[in-house]
Amino acid sequence: MSQPATGTETPSGDSEATPRARRSNELIMLVFATVIVTAALVMVEVSQQTRLTPQILYYGGAFLGLFAAAHFAVRRWAPYSDPLILPLVALINGLGLVIIHRVDLGNIKDPPYGWSGPAAPSQVFYTALALVLFALVLKFVSDHRTLAMYSYICGLVGLVALALPAILPGFIAPTINGAKLWLRVGPLSIQPAEPAKILLMIFFAAFLVSKRELFTTAGRRFLGIDFPRARDLAPVLVAWALSIGIVVLERDLGTSLLFFGIVLVMIYIATERAIWIGIGLSLFAGGCVLAYSIFGHVQERVDSWLNPLTSGSGGQLRSALFGLASGGIGGTGLGQGSPTLVPYAATDFILTSFGEELGLIGLMALFLLYLLLVMRGLRSALAVRDSFGKLLGGGLSFALLLQLFVIAGGVTGLIPLTGLVTPFMAAGGSSLLANYILIALLLRISDAARRPQTPSKPKPKQAPIAEAHTELVERPR
Repeated sequence: MSQPATGTETPSGDSEATPRARRSNELIMLVFATVIVTAALVMVEVSQQTRLTPQILYYGGAFLGLFAAAHFAVRRWAPYSDPLILPLVALINGLGLVIIHRVDLGNIKDPPYGWSGPAAPSQVFYTALALVLFALVLKFVSDHRTLAMYSYICGLVGLVALALPAILPGFIAPTINGAKLWLRVGPLSIQPAEPAKILLMIFFAAFLVSKRELFTTAGRRFLGIDFPRARDLAPVLVAWALSIGIVVLERDLGTSLLFFGIVLVMIYIATERAIWIGIGLSLFAGGCVLAYSIFGHVQERVDSWLNPLTSGSGGQLRSALFGLASGGIGGTGLGQGSPTLVPYAATDFILTSFGEELGLIGLMALFLLYLLLVMRGLRSALAVRDSFGKLLGGGLSFALLLQLFVIAGGVTGLIPLTGLVTPFMAAGGSSLLANYILIALLLRISDAARRPQTPSKPKPKQAPIAEAHTELVERPR
């Protein structure tokens, strides 16, 4: 992978002036995000209840306090990092809280069957817990390159976590909505695929850095294309087998696509050979065709995707499409729609709830926020000086983009529905915790990219031989 000539911004004048200004800009943008979120919460409550409740103070105050604490953690442990990443995440998270609170108010008026109560308070709790993990990662991972030392441990733990729902019995790993994604122990539940994706990205980044020469070595030339050697295909074949295994055992199309896509893009970033993209897409397409021809649950998902208006299993997608259609271009307005008519309006289909009340314009603005977040992450990955940081930062950034594409494509009928949720927006703890760890790693890489290099100590100058003094050395007797 080509290294940039310079990977940092050189501050002018006092070395502390640039970090202070950067963090001050970050704090101003966080306050601006708080104003937007609080105003949206006020609009929701006025539309639904014609009066304001103390919950506005709780949600608005909690939002400002939590992200102010996160800001000071960044100021303390990653002062040179990108000042735009945290405010973007805060605004997306806050908009998700607004929609969750909106759905809660609708469910309070007309509780659905099996409703367990408002989700917004627990979302605030999960956000607080996620930001604690965020700060701990910034504190204890002082250099992202140290993660490469534990890459094989990360890979092993990630694979075990990915496989746990498939191998454990149903009372621990229940089947929910046709997929085995969760582990439940008493009242606690976790989706192990979320932290597994980060652990596996660390492993693949370190592996590809150490084995890059093997992947760039061409094997045989066929039809004018240089194919890699057979033994170098092993990582792609392993990733392909795991992704297909996830579909078979856990019935999870989303995690399968996400995992394989991340591995494929990281290999392409490491090698800059487009042939890997072609090989990977061919393998994945062949595996999907094989899974469709053998397994009934895959056929059911595809049928509900192709025939959402007539398929018996297409009720969720059908409701989502009608919700988006009712929002139109400008939306019905916050608090004016009927998002609770769509199943899982605060989790799997939160984008549908957002699109119904804020319309296509609101959805496009939200997608631009995500796109800007991904671009800032990729910019940091390009600027960092080491190859491991480039691969890890590129993989982390692309994971957010691919996850958003899979979710948005599912709720709009572009691709079959999956079990993934919208990063930072959907109600739930596992995704929120994992994605804030992801953002902490991106900030750590960004800090390394922008931090000025410590100047090396000048070597003592030696006089040229022609100018050196002649010394007479007496030979011992």
